[in-house]
Amino acid sequence: MGNSEYTDFGIEEVLPDEKRKRVNDLFDSVATNYDLMNDLMSFGIHKLWKRYAVHIAKIKMGDQVLDVAGGTGDMARQFSRRSGKTGQVYICDVSFEMLQMGRNRLFDTGDFQNVEMIQGDAEHLPFKDNMFDLVCISFGLRNVTDKDQALRSMYSKLKYGGQLLILEFSEVSLDMLKPVYQSYSDRYIPILGRYIAHDESSYRYLVESIRRHPNQETLKQMIEQVGFDRVDYFNMIGGVVAVHIAYKL
Repeated sequence: MGNSEYTDFGIEEVLPDEKRKRVNDLFDSVATNYDLMNDLMSFGIHKLWKRYAVHIAKIKMGDQVLDVAGGTGDMARQFSRRSGKTGQVYICDVSFEMLQMGRNRLFDTGDFQNVEMIQGDAEHLPFKDNMFDLVCISFGLRNVTDKDQALRSMYSKLKYGGQLLILEFSEVSLDMLKPVYQSYSDRYIPILGRYIAHDESSYRYLVESIRRHPNQETLKQMIEQVGFDRVDYFNMIGGVVAVHIAYKL
């Protein structure tokens, strides 16, 4: 279509409101198998990626933390332990079903004393300005309709001196890895979606959404353009995943 009124939904071009609805419906539908699928798709390595991201996060006891698109609570559980009883962690996710799964998991592990869940859109975060010491979005930014608006919203909610942390699939930088990764993504992930989650189309979209997501340098520039300083990123597994960090100064 090529019209600026449209946005991407995988390889499709759709109106922004349609994408928002379809993303919400998608994550409501995959919520039950979301964690299992993450384990299978990444061979469990996603847990190491998340631990590394939390490791470099500037969190101390008593901090206020916002986990955008926090879904089933993987990151929030770790943030909760770092910020302690005097801190507070908020999970904000557009999908009610994902929040329900996260609530159940956090209660099962006992990591819920300082965690609160809010249903909300990353583009218009329902919190006060200058509220958080850390804002994180983990494997969620590529699903946001207006990424620039979401980054602006995250910037406004951070305190001055606060840190932004973005963990996301990115562009593979190793030439020898590219064909292997592409073949794996195109064939293996949709098959898993079909037989494990009984939802091949949702996981085909997830593969397509990775390809449409801005690469490391483009995302760095986008983060800088909304006002963040000291923007940097680190590649993992040859760029399969990248973690971007930035500060509101």
